[in-house]
Amino acid sequence: MSNIKPTFALSAAVAAALLLSACSTADPAGSGDLPATAAASAADDATDTDGAGRTEVAALSPRAVLTYDGGVMTVDTASGEVLATTEMEGFLRLNNAGDGRHVMVSSSDGFSLFDTGLIAEGHGDHNHYFVSDPVLTDETVDAPEPGHVVVHHGKTALFSDGTGAITVMDSEALSDSEIKDDEVQEYSTDTAHHGVAVPLSGGDLLLTQGTADARNTVQVLAPEGEVIAETTDCPGVHGETAAQPTADGDVVVLGCENGPVVYRDGGFHKVAVEEDYQRSGNLFGHHASSIVLADYKTDPDASLERPTRIGLIDTLADSVTTVDLGSAYWFRSLARGADGEALVLTYDGQLNVLDEETGEVLHQIDVVEPWEEPTEWQLPAPLVKVGADGFAYLTDAATAQLHVVDIAAGTVRDSFDLPETPTELAIVTGEPESPGHDDDHDDDDGDDH
Repeated sequence: MSNIKPTFALSAAVAAALLLSACSTADPAGSGDLPATAAASAADDATDTDGAGRTEVAALSPRAVLTYDGGVMTVDTASGEVLATTEMEGFLRLNNAGDGRHVMVSSSDGFSLFDTGLIAEGHGDHNHYFVSDPVLTDETVDAPEPGHVVVHHGKTALFSDGTGAITVMDSEALSDSEIKDDEVQEYSTDTAHHGVAVPLSGGDLLLTQGTADARNTVQVLAPEGEVIAETTDCPGVHGETAAQPTADGDVVVLGCENGPVVYRDGGFHKVAVEEDYQRSGNLFGHHASSIVLADYKTDPDASLERPTRIGLIDTLADSVTTVDLGSAYWFRSLARGADGEALVLTYDGQLNVLDEETGEVLHQIDVVEPWEEPTEWQLPAPLVKVGADGFAYLTDAATAQLHVVDIAAGTVRDSFDLPETPTELAIVTGEPESPGHDDDHDDDDGDDH
């Protein structure tokens, strides 16, 4: 499918949205507790291909998808083997598509669906696992200036900054590497802007409103288009994440320039901050934690602020605690561990692992050499991602390496040489990043740049 266009304006006068097809695959179990080495051994015991260009294996080994100047490469994280390279022009960005198999590749004109070749098929009370060659599919979503990709509660939302168009689809419906027209909902904000949309569990949609010059409004709309919650007290709104839901539904945090705002229990709540200017453009939640990890910027005049403090936002108390790490970080430095730990990669080359409740530093893991954020955010520099397997994956642009970190043990488990200098990274494990049930989660970052 391609050339998707917005057909509904999400405002107070919005028309009824298209119904999303209920087509989805069985909820497969991932390889979350399977060590990469065990997965590699399982792959060695693979059966012959089944005639569909895929091979059945006993378990899935996570795959890393990385961009570089000239294309995309896919790496087996158990062996470090480069499984495939795909040539693509221009600056490329990566986001998990939500089904545990596919990645959205953003280029200047839209989103392209990339198949990593990890396949989990549910068969009653068990799963079958297959691998195939990674490939860039022909499936695209036209989106001038493609922006945020948000995965939440089994849905995937794509935002076009150039038009304000929003495309929402069932994440697991992507499992056949096809985007079907009848499984897509299309919307548009009032005006094009750098925005974001979050599909909520009850069928509502949270979205930003603004212009290219200013944005301060966040709305929640019912399926029929009615505005059921709104705040205009979020200047420079940027970035979002979901935290542990309450009994009344979703909890979503958004960054503003006067302190974050929390959507909870059907309404918006402002987080009190001490500073007149406080910007958190990158936010990371966890499905089992009411605490959100955020960057913490306080200098309105800085062209490139290098903060050393991070924020831990309590989404129930509408408050924030800061922790000074003594070394700066950038927008690609933040992530959450499998147990909710706050992860921050700092300029001194250490991956800091913090207890998100207390702010206590549990581990400081030397992973890369000391580094500094480049003046242009598109240039390669170290970054951190966490897969559904619970391991942290870090790139080192200076040495062209991919590192695998055992978060719980506080150790570097593997380091692999790469043939190209990595820029962006996505990790897929075969397990949906945000399945459509009550313990779903959204670890999307705001990509502040």
